[in-house]
Amino acid sequence: MIVVLKPNVGTEREEQLIGWFKSLGLGVHVSEGQFQTVLGLIGDTSKVDSDLVASLDIVDSVKRVTETFKCANRKFHPEDTIVEVGNVKVGGGNFCMIAGPCSVESEEQIVGIAKAVKAAGANMLRGGAFKPRTSPYDFQGLKAEGIELLKIARQETGLPIVTEIMNASDLPLFEDVDVLQVGARNTQNFDLLKELGHTGKPILLKRGIAGTLKELLMSAEYIMSSGNENVILCERGIRSYSDYMRNTLDLSAVPMLHELTHLPVVVDPSHATGMARMVPPMALAATACGCDGLLIEVHNDPPHALCDGAQSIRPEEFAKLAGKVMAVREASK
Repeated sequence: MIVVLKPNVGTEREEQLIGWFKSLGLGVHVSEGQFQTVLGLIGDTSKVDSDLVASLDIVDSVKRVTETFKCANRKFHPEDTIVEVGNVKVGGGNFCMIAGPCSVESEEQIVGIAKAVKAAGANMLRGGAFKPRTSPYDFQGLKAEGIELLKIARQETGLPIVTEIMNASDLPLFEDVDVLQVGARNTQNFDLLKELGHTGKPILLKRGIAGTLKELLMSAEYIMSSGNENVILCERGIRSYSDYMRNTLDLSAVPMLHELTHLPVVVDPSHATGMARMVPPMALAATACGCDGLLIEVHNDPPHALCDGAQSIRPEEFAKLAGKVMAVREASK
Protein backbone atom coordinates (compact mmCIF):
# COMPACT_ATOMS: atom_id res chain seq x y z
CA MET A 1 0.00 0.00 0.00
CA ILE A 2 1.14 3.53 -0.79
CA VAL A 3 0.10 6.55 1.23
CA VAL A 4 0.80 9.92 -0.36
CA LEU A 5 0.91 12.81 2.10
CA LYS A 6 -0.21 16.35 1.39
CA PRO A 7 2.48 19.04 1.00
CA ASN A 8 3.89 20.75 4.08
CA VAL A 9 2.81 18.12 6.57
CA GLY A 10 4.58 18.71 9.86
CA THR A 11 7.26 16.27 10.96
CA GLU A 12 5.44 15.47 14.20
CA ARG A 13 2.20 14.47 12.48
CA GLU A 14 4.07 12.46 9.86
CA GLU A 15 5.95 10.55 12.57
CA GLN A 16 2.70 9.89 14.43
CA LEU A 17 1.19 8.32 11.30
CA ILE A 18 4.31 6.25 10.67
CA GLY A 19 4.29 5.11 14.29
CA TRP A 20 0.69 3.95 13.94
CA PHE A 21 1.52 1.93 10.82
CA LYS A 22 4.48 0.33 12.58
CA SER A 23 2.27 -0.57 15.56
CA LEU A 24 0.24 -2.65 13.10
CA GLY A 25 3.37 -4.69 12.34
CA LEU A 26 4.09 -2.99 9.01
CA GLY A 27 7.38 -1.79 7.62
CA VAL A 28 7.30 1.80 6.37
CA HIS A 29 9.48 3.00 3.49
CA VAL A 30 9.63 6.81 3.41
CA SER A 31 10.37 8.59 0.13
CA GLU A 32 10.85 12.34 0.44
CA GLY A 33 10.21 13.89 -2.97
CA GLN A 34 10.55 17.49 -4.03
CA PHE A 35 6.82 18.13 -3.80
CA GLN A 36 5.39 15.27 -1.75
CA THR A 37 6.21 12.50 0.69
CA VAL A 38 5.28 8.91 -0.12
CA LEU A 39 4.92 6.23 2.57
CA GLY A 40 5.26 2.69 1.27
CA LEU A 41 3.66 0.15 3.62
CA ILE A 42 5.32 -3.27 3.55
CA GLY A 43 3.73 -6.38 5.03
CA ASP A 44 0.16 -7.57 5.50
CA THR A 45 -1.80 -4.40 4.73
CA SER A 46 -5.17 -6.19 4.81
CA LYS A 47 -5.51 -4.98 8.40
CA VAL A 48 -5.30 -1.34 7.26
CA ASP A 49 -8.59 0.41 6.53
CA SER A 50 -7.66 2.35 3.39
CA ASP A 51 -10.83 4.49 3.59
CA LEU A 52 -9.95 5.52 7.13
CA VAL A 53 -6.38 6.42 6.13
CA ALA A 54 -7.63 8.37 3.09
CA SER A 55 -9.94 10.40 5.32
CA LEU A 56 -7.04 11.77 7.40
CA ASP A 57 -6.46 15.46 6.72
CA ILE A 58 -2.72 14.98 6.12
CA VAL A 59 -3.25 12.26 3.48
CA ASP A 60 -3.61 13.10 -0.19
CA SER A 61 -4.28 9.61 -1.57
CA VAL A 62 -4.04 5.89 -0.84
CA LYS A 63 -3.21 3.20 -3.40
CA ARG A 64 -2.84 -0.54 -3.12
CA VAL A 65 0.17 -2.06 -4.89
CA THR A 66 -0.31 -5.45 -6.50
CA GLU A 67 3.33 -6.08 -7.46
CA THR A 68 5.23 -8.36 -5.09
CA PHE A 69 8.32 -6.14 -5.09
CA LYS A 70 7.84 -3.14 -2.82
CA CYS A 71 11.14 -1.48 -1.85
CA ALA A 72 12.34 -1.53 -5.47
CA ASN A 73 9.02 -0.29 -6.83
CA ARG A 74 8.92 3.17 -8.40
CA LYS A 75 5.41 3.61 -6.99
CA PHE A 76 6.98 3.50 -3.51
CA HIS A 77 9.87 5.75 -4.51
CA PRO A 78 8.95 8.04 -7.45
CA GLU A 79 12.33 9.79 -7.57
CA ASP A 80 15.35 8.08 -9.16
CA THR A 81 17.73 6.55 -6.65
CA ILE A 82 21.32 7.77 -6.97
CA VAL A 83 23.87 5.26 -5.71
CA GLU A 84 27.07 6.93 -4.56
CA VAL A 85 30.39 5.11 -4.77
CA GLY A 86 32.94 7.49 -3.31
CA ASN A 87 32.77 10.54 -5.59
CA VAL A 88 31.04 8.57 -8.36
CA LYS A 89 27.26 8.78 -8.72
CA VAL A 90 25.13 6.25 -10.60
CA GLY A 91 21.55 6.99 -11.64
CA GLY A 92 19.38 10.09 -11.67
CA GLY A 93 21.07 11.41 -14.81
CA ASN A 94 24.57 10.40 -13.66
CA PHE A 95 26.36 8.02 -16.05
CA CYS A 96 29.18 5.67 -15.07
CA MET A 97 31.75 3.74 -17.10
CA ILE A 98 32.98 0.61 -15.31
CA ALA A 99 35.88 -1.03 -17.12
CA GLY A 100 38.60 -3.58 -16.54
CA PRO A 101 39.55 -7.22 -17.13
CA CYS A 102 37.34 -10.22 -16.57
CA SER A 103 39.89 -11.51 -14.08
CA VAL A 104 42.81 -10.05 -12.18
CA GLU A 105 45.99 -11.81 -13.33
CA SER A 106 48.91 -9.79 -11.94
CA GLU A 107 49.76 -6.43 -10.39
CA GLU A 108 51.30 -5.19 -13.63
CA GLN A 109 48.23 -6.22 -15.61
CA ILE A 110 45.56 -4.70 -13.36
CA VAL A 111 47.43 -1.47 -12.59
CA GLY A 112 48.26 -0.94 -16.27
CA ILE A 113 44.68 -1.47 -17.38
CA ALA A 114 43.36 0.70 -14.53
CA LYS A 115 45.54 3.62 -15.61
CA ALA A 116 44.52 3.17 -19.26
CA VAL A 117 40.76 3.03 -18.67
CA LYS A 118 40.88 5.96 -16.27
CA ALA A 119 42.69 8.05 -18.90
CA ALA A 120 39.94 7.10 -21.36
CA GLY A 121 37.13 8.23 -19.06
CA ALA A 122 36.24 5.24 -16.88
CA ASN A 123 35.24 6.15 -13.34
CA MET A 124 35.23 2.65 -11.79
CA LEU A 125 37.51 -0.37 -12.18
CA ARG A 126 36.12 -3.88 -12.55
CA GLY A 127 38.14 -7.06 -12.12
CA GLY A 128 37.32 -10.58 -11.05
CA ALA A 129 39.14 -12.08 -8.08
CA PHE A 130 36.70 -14.96 -7.50
CA LYS A 131 35.62 -16.41 -10.86
CA PRO A 132 32.60 -18.72 -11.23
CA ARG A 133 33.45 -20.85 -14.29
CA THR A 134 31.37 -23.42 -16.13
CA SER A 135 34.30 -25.84 -16.20
CA PRO A 136 36.05 -26.80 -12.95
CA TYR A 137 39.30 -26.94 -14.93
CA ASP A 138 39.22 -23.26 -15.99
CA PHE A 139 41.04 -20.46 -14.15
CA GLN A 140 39.07 -19.73 -10.96
CA GLY A 141 40.71 -16.41 -10.07
CA LEU A 142 43.38 -15.30 -7.61
CA LYS A 143 40.77 -14.92 -4.87
CA ALA A 144 42.09 -12.96 -1.83
CA GLU A 145 45.30 -12.08 -3.66
CA GLY A 146 43.24 -10.68 -6.51
CA ILE A 147 41.37 -8.36 -4.14
CA GLU A 148 44.68 -7.09 -2.78
CA LEU A 149 45.87 -6.36 -6.33
CA LEU A 150 42.63 -4.47 -7.04
CA LYS A 151 43.27 -2.36 -3.95
CA ILE A 152 46.74 -1.55 -5.26
CA ALA A 153 45.22 -0.46 -8.58
CA ARG A 154 42.74 1.74 -6.68
CA GLN A 155 45.58 3.33 -4.74
CA GLU A 156 47.43 4.02 -7.99
CA THR A 157 44.46 5.52 -9.85
CA GLY A 158 41.78 6.53 -7.34
CA LEU A 159 39.19 4.41 -9.17
CA PRO A 160 36.63 2.63 -6.95
CA ILE A 161 36.81 -1.14 -7.43
CA VAL A 162 34.02 -3.52 -8.45
CA THR A 163 34.43 -7.27 -7.99
CA GLU A 164 32.20 -10.31 -7.68
CA ILE A 165 31.35 -12.09 -4.46
CA MET A 166 30.21 -15.70 -4.68
CA ASN A 167 29.78 -16.77 -1.07
CA ALA A 168 28.61 -14.97 2.08
CA SER A 169 31.42 -16.60 4.02
CA ASP A 170 33.89 -14.53 1.98
CA LEU A 171 32.40 -11.20 3.13
CA PRO A 172 35.32 -10.38 5.49
CA LEU A 173 37.63 -10.35 2.44
CA PHE A 174 35.40 -7.73 0.78
CA GLU A 175 35.35 -5.18 3.60
CA ASP A 176 37.49 -2.74 1.60
CA VAL A 177 35.81 -3.36 -1.77
CA ASP A 178 33.74 -0.42 -3.03
CA VAL A 179 31.06 -2.28 -5.02
CA LEU A 180 30.13 -5.94 -4.54
CA GLN A 181 28.95 -7.62 -7.72
CA VAL A 182 26.43 -10.46 -7.71
CA GLY A 183 26.86 -12.53 -10.87
CA ALA A 184 24.13 -14.11 -12.97
CA ARG A 185 24.62 -17.50 -11.33
CA ASN A 186 23.97 -16.04 -7.85
CA THR A 187 21.03 -13.78 -8.67
CA GLN A 188 18.74 -16.15 -6.79
CA ASN A 189 21.17 -17.13 -4.06
CA PHE A 190 18.81 -15.67 -1.50
CA ASP A 191 20.98 -16.36 1.54
CA LEU A 192 23.80 -14.37 -0.07
CA LEU A 193 21.43 -11.56 -1.06
CA LYS A 194 20.11 -11.24 2.49
CA GLU A 195 23.64 -11.07 3.87
CA LEU A 196 24.51 -8.35 1.35
CA GLY A 197 21.47 -6.48 2.59
CA HIS A 198 23.18 -6.11 5.96
CA THR A 199 26.40 -4.64 4.54
CA GLY A 200 25.24 -1.20 3.40
CA LYS A 201 27.72 -1.42 0.51
CA PRO A 202 26.68 -0.66 -3.09
CA ILE A 203 25.63 -3.90 -4.81
CA LEU A 204 25.81 -4.46 -8.57
CA LEU A 205 23.11 -7.09 -9.19
CA LYS A 206 23.20 -8.91 -12.51
CA ARG A 207 20.16 -10.42 -14.17
CA GLY A 208 20.04 -14.22 -14.16
CA ILE A 209 20.87 -16.04 -17.35
CA ALA A 210 17.20 -16.94 -17.83
CA GLY A 211 15.74 -14.49 -15.34
CA THR A 212 12.64 -12.41 -15.90
CA LEU A 213 12.56 -8.74 -14.95
CA LYS A 214 10.25 -9.55 -12.05
CA GLU A 215 12.74 -12.14 -10.77
CA LEU A 216 15.55 -9.59 -11.01
CA LEU A 217 13.51 -7.06 -9.04
CA MET A 218 12.58 -9.66 -6.44
CA SER A 219 16.29 -10.42 -6.01
CA ALA A 220 16.87 -6.71 -5.46
CA GLU A 221 14.00 -6.83 -2.95
CA TYR A 222 15.89 -9.41 -0.87
CA ILE A 223 18.81 -6.99 -0.55
CA MET A 224 16.69 -3.91 0.05
CA SER A 225 14.28 -5.50 2.53
CA SER A 226 17.33 -6.45 4.61
CA GLY A 227 18.26 -2.78 4.91
CA ASN A 228 20.52 -1.97 1.93
CA GLU A 229 19.01 0.34 -0.69
CA ASN A 230 22.28 0.85 -2.60
CA VAL A 231 21.45 -1.50 -5.46
CA ILE A 232 22.46 -1.11 -9.12
CA LEU A 233 20.72 -3.43 -11.58
CA CYS A 234 22.65 -4.89 -14.52
CA GLU A 235 21.27 -6.25 -17.78
CA ARG A 236 23.88 -8.74 -19.04
CA GLY A 237 22.02 -10.76 -21.65
CA ILE A 238 19.72 -13.75 -21.35
CA ARG A 239 19.69 -17.26 -22.82
CA SER A 240 17.60 -17.40 -25.99
CA TYR A 241 17.44 -19.14 -29.37
CA SER A 242 20.30 -17.08 -30.77
CA ASP A 243 23.07 -19.38 -32.00
CA TYR A 244 25.75 -16.85 -32.95
CA MET A 245 26.36 -14.93 -29.73
CA ARG A 246 26.75 -16.08 -26.15
CA ASN A 247 23.48 -14.48 -25.02
CA THR A 248 20.82 -12.08 -26.28
CA LEU A 249 21.19 -8.55 -24.95
CA ASP A 250 17.69 -7.50 -23.91
CA LEU A 251 17.88 -3.74 -24.32
CA SER A 252 14.11 -3.40 -23.95
CA ALA A 253 14.75 -4.23 -20.29
CA VAL A 254 16.38 -0.83 -19.74
CA PRO A 255 13.36 1.44 -20.34
CA MET A 256 11.02 -1.12 -18.79
CA LEU A 257 13.10 -1.32 -15.61
CA HIS A 258 13.21 2.46 -15.45
CA GLU A 259 9.41 2.39 -15.58
CA LEU A 260 9.11 -0.28 -12.89
CA THR A 261 11.85 0.74 -10.47
CA HIS A 262 13.73 3.75 -9.17
CA LEU A 263 17.03 1.83 -9.11
CA PRO A 264 19.79 2.66 -11.62
CA VAL A 265 20.28 0.25 -14.53
CA VAL A 266 23.62 -0.46 -16.20
CA VAL A 267 24.35 -2.73 -19.16
CA ASP A 268 27.11 -5.29 -19.70
CA PRO A 269 27.53 -5.83 -23.47
CA SER A 270 30.68 -7.91 -22.97
CA HIS A 271 29.01 -10.88 -21.27
CA ALA A 272 25.88 -10.42 -23.32
CA THR A 273 27.57 -10.95 -26.67
CA GLY A 274 30.77 -12.81 -25.83
CA MET A 275 32.42 -11.19 -28.86
CA ALA A 276 34.74 -8.18 -28.69
CA ARG A 277 33.63 -6.78 -32.06
CA MET A 278 30.01 -6.72 -30.87
CA VAL A 279 30.75 -4.78 -27.69
CA PRO A 280 31.02 -1.24 -29.18
CA PRO A 281 27.75 -1.26 -31.19
CA MET A 282 25.78 -2.81 -28.33
CA ALA A 283 27.32 -0.39 -25.82
CA LEU A 284 26.21 2.53 -27.99
CA ALA A 285 22.73 1.03 -28.38
CA ALA A 286 22.48 0.58 -24.60
CA THR A 287 23.49 4.21 -24.11
CA ALA A 288 20.89 5.38 -26.62
CA CYS A 289 18.10 3.52 -24.83
CA GLY A 290 18.85 5.28 -21.56
CA CYS A 291 21.04 3.06 -19.39
CA ASP A 292 22.77 4.64 -16.39
CA GLY A 293 26.16 3.14 -17.15
CA LEU A 294 28.18 0.48 -18.93
CA LEU A 295 30.23 -2.47 -17.68
CA ILE A 296 32.96 -3.15 -20.24
CA GLU A 297 35.66 -5.82 -20.20
CA VAL A 298 39.06 -4.39 -21.16
CA HIS A 299 42.28 -6.40 -21.41
CA ASN A 300 45.74 -5.36 -22.56
CA ASP A 301 46.33 -8.71 -24.32
CA PRO A 302 43.00 -10.45 -25.06
CA PRO A 303 44.44 -13.48 -26.95
CA HIS A 304 46.40 -14.45 -23.83
CA ALA A 305 43.78 -13.52 -21.20
CA LEU A 306 43.19 -16.18 -18.58
CA CYS A 307 39.44 -15.59 -18.74
CA ASP A 308 37.02 -14.45 -21.49
CA GLY A 309 39.61 -12.88 -23.79
CA ALA A 310 37.27 -13.26 -26.76
CA GLN A 311 34.87 -10.64 -25.37
CA SER A 312 37.49 -8.19 -24.10
CA ILE A 313 38.42 -5.04 -26.00
CA ARG A 314 41.84 -3.40 -25.83
CA PRO A 315 42.45 -0.12 -23.93
CA GLU A 316 42.77 1.88 -27.14
CA GLU A 317 39.45 0.47 -28.36
CA PHE A 318 37.85 1.39 -25.06
CA ALA A 319 39.13 4.96 -25.43
CA LYS A 320 37.45 5.25 -28.85
CA LEU A 321 34.24 3.71 -27.51
CA ALA A 322 34.14 6.05 -24.51
CA GLY A 323 34.26 9.06 -26.82
CA LYS A 324 31.39 7.69 -28.92
CA VAL A 325 29.34 6.92 -25.80
CA MET A 326 29.62 10.53 -24.66
CA ALA A 327 28.56 11.70 -28.14
CA VAL A 328 25.47 9.46 -28.03
CA ARG A 329 24.57 10.74 -24.59
CA GLU A 330 24.89 14.33 -25.78
CA ALA A 331 22.74 13.60 -28.86
CA SER A 332 20.11 11.88 -26.72
CA LYS A 333 19.55 14.85 -24.42
